[in-house]
Amino acid sequence: MLPIAMMGGAAAYLVYHFLLPDVVHEAGPLLEKAVSVIQPLLIFTMLFLTFCRIEPRELKPHRWHWWLLLIQGGTFVLLGIAAALILNRFPGHSDWTVLIESAMLCFICPTATAAAVVTRKLGGDVASITTYTIIINVLVSLLVPAIVPLVHPAADMTFFHAFSLILAKVFPLLIMPCFAAWLVRYLLPAFHRRILSYPDLAFRIWSVSLALAIAVTVKAIVHSSLSVLLLAGISAISLLCCIIQFWAGRKIGHSYGHIPGHSDNSVTAGQAIGQKNTVFAIWMGYTFLSPETSIVGGFYSIWHNLYNSWQIHRHDSAS
Repeated sequence: MLPIAMMGGAAAYLVYHFLLPDVVHEAGPLLEKAVSVIQPLLIFTMLFLTFCRIEPRELKPHRWHWWLLLIQGGTFVLLGIAAALILNRFPGHSDWTVLIESAMLCFICPTATAAAVVTRKLGGDVASITTYTIIINVLVSLLVPAIVPLVHPAADMTFFHAFSLILAKVFPLLIMPCFAAWLVRYLLPAFHRRILSYPDLAFRIWSVSLALAIAVTVKAIVHSSLSVLLLAGISAISLLCCIIQFWAGRKIGHSYGHIPGHSDNSVTAGQAIGQKNTVFAIWMGYTFLSPETSIVGGFYSIWHNLYNSWQIHRHDSAS
């Protein structure tokens, strides 16, 4: 389903861009606005369905969470300091700036809201990855306003302004589905049981959301004014960061053994640090860094979804 969703999203945009007449292209702004509304609704619904399956008491930190936070936060800080030093030394090297900022985005970008859906498919611990998703979003809200001004100074961007922008982006699509799910759990138990009777609904919604995300990614690449060499560099950076984070998450998670009723923590920790909220990364690139860096979120989306497709296929074949 995931490869079909990815190819369908890419093909839909390419057909629209290259084959359809200009009269259809005039609908572009309307289609873009529709996607900007539909995608958050899909994410909200997907998270709501996921939270419906989690008991509130299950949301608690685990020791491996802190190691992943240290990797994400520490790497982001080190890359930020290195970028600031390089820019002070070689202020004219804009391509290197884009590559370093792209790597920063890949590491600090919080866990994807869909990570819980994939983790459940792979037999991981949904409550643990949901807890980590909440914690890493709080960390991002604090670290980005503190570090980004070193690399990309902006006179009108204070710490509290940046913090409020990130919080406004995170709260509706992370905290509100949680509250809504718990209200349904305790106030509408019959409806809650009905929701639980559709175990794959969140995954199917994610496949639609993925098709839209890939279509937006292909659009960004097609319309990019960056050189082919720089695009290839950003693509390579995103792939390297993806490999490192999935590997590190799985290694750390595996060292903490098994959770009763689930596979070992390597699955959950790998998804927690490796599967990213790439829509959020694109937004951070436009808002806080160079607009060119936002395309790294699109490339990362391709890599982590290809890896997820392979993981799910391997898991289903083994079972």
